[in-house]
Amino acid sequence: MKASETLQELSPQEKRVLIALHQIGRPATPEEVFEIGDFSQQVEVMNAASWLQSKGLIVIQESARKSYSLRNREVVSERLPERKVLDFAHEKGGMVESSELTKILRTEEISIAIGWLKRKGLADIEKSDGKIVISITPKGESMSGSMMDDERVLLDLSQNDLSEDEVDGKIISQLKSRQDLISERLIVSRKLSLTDAAREVVDLGIELKDEVAQIAPELLQTGRWKEVTFRKYDVRTFAPSVYPGKKHPLTRMADEVRRIFVQMGFTEIDDEYVQPAFWNMDALFTPQDHPARDLQDTFYLKNPARIEIDDEELIRVVKSVHEDGWNTGSLGWRYEWSREEAERALLRTHTTVCTIKYLAKNPDPPVKVFSLSRIFRNEAIDTTHLPEFVQIEGIIMEKGASFDMLCGVLREFYRQMGFEEVRLRPGYFPYTEPSAEVEVHYNGKWMELGGAGVFRPEVTAPFGVRYPVLAWGLGFERLAMLRWNLTDIRELYISDIDLLRKSPIF
Repeated sequence: MKASETLQELSPQEKRVLIALHQIGRPATPEEVFEIGDFSQQVEVMNAASWLQSKGLIVIQESARKSYSLRNREVVSERLPERKVLDFAHEKGGMVESSELTKILRTEEISIAIGWLKRKGLADIEKSDGKIVISITPKGESMSGSMMDDERVLLDLSQNDLSEDEVDGKIISQLKSRQDLISERLIVSRKLSLTDAAREVVDLGIELKDEVAQIAPELLQTGRWKEVTFRKYDVRTFAPSVYPGKKHPLTRMADEVRRIFVQMGFTEIDDEYVQPAFWNMDALFTPQDHPARDLQDTFYLKNPARIEIDDEELIRVVKSVHEDGWNTGSLGWRYEWSREEAERALLRTHTTVCTIKYLAKNPDPPVKVFSLSRIFRNEAIDTTHLPEFVQIEGIIMEKGASFDMLCGVLREFYRQMGFEEVRLRPGYFPYTEPSAEVEVHYNGKWMELGGAGVFRPEVTAPFGVRYPVLAWGLGFERLAMLRWNLTDIRELYISDIDLLRKSPIF
């Protein structure tokens, strides 16, 4: 682009920066340009400078250095804990017991002092007859009458801040490791300088005059547009990306899941995170010795440690179902059921607790409900597991409900989520029969996304449910990982602003 064309497209602020730098005649700081350029705010200088740099008219050179200041100035007069012990031990002949340090130190300072004495090689720490004895080393003796390096730096900091080139980095690292002692801040210096292209523009003569950068309605209505000067624009000039406000990708996917189920005739439900084991396990015919109840799998609460079940008839029936099958035709699990175990408080391990409680209150058909909510399991965090995650749960209860219907609903759900190939293969769950594991075909592989089945009579009979109940529990985060081709589940909850801005709206 010619210099004359570039000149015509400069904003008034950009012109002021060029004029100021030309007058200074050397690389200058933004503060110097601000003083000469008749700006109203310093931010205008750097804003214009950034645009000029993108146009190749100036160069912005940045340098950063660290500066240190004393956060607790009293430490110089009070002295470091190890210095107090060193002087105290010197007065005692070079040896002192740790129990005596309460005379000169606060309780919380004693372990700090002992640690630094040993770390600096100023004292040997030994146990003798159950007592901790501190013996000053030759190095400690030599320091009794002179300042240590870190003490000298603290004294200097009490008078002025120090930059990183004025102090030993090892000493600063040592002082930074001590709590609330010094502060560190990064000081960034900038220099602006003209390029050869900018000098060509300046040589043409820069005139500051009022220009219209944006057409306003009043200009058109009054006819003033004929009288004003419009600033030209270069459509090739760099412009920053503008990102619209949008929901988090997981929130958008949750809305999509809800929309699909609502359109299929379902109603959303939810319940409390904290539940008694009765509703989370026992009501679902999960035996009390099942591995899922172990501490390594389930979060049990200390407060409340117990949640009472006040429906004695329901307790009696569920107890009988577990012990002998009650009147379901089952033999049960054949053990002595414990009410105390059933009333233990826990964080729910699945959202099936929501659907079974809903069924208990609504035993008559038709029932079509789903939940999309958080559950908790005592899992170690890795690329595919989190201790807290979201589950897609749902049930259908109506006359004539069948396993084929269940397969059809799940296939349709995943079809609308963008997965054409879905299969259900045999699986096992304590509370469904038949049971199936749901998989989708993605990138040449079959990926498991959840489980499904028909509730057993041992689950539904205690609540007076007479018709088949189709149920499923699907992984929400795993579905998101497939959609966005992620290999680490933790990436879903890392607030990477750049990733969020560039995520597509679907």
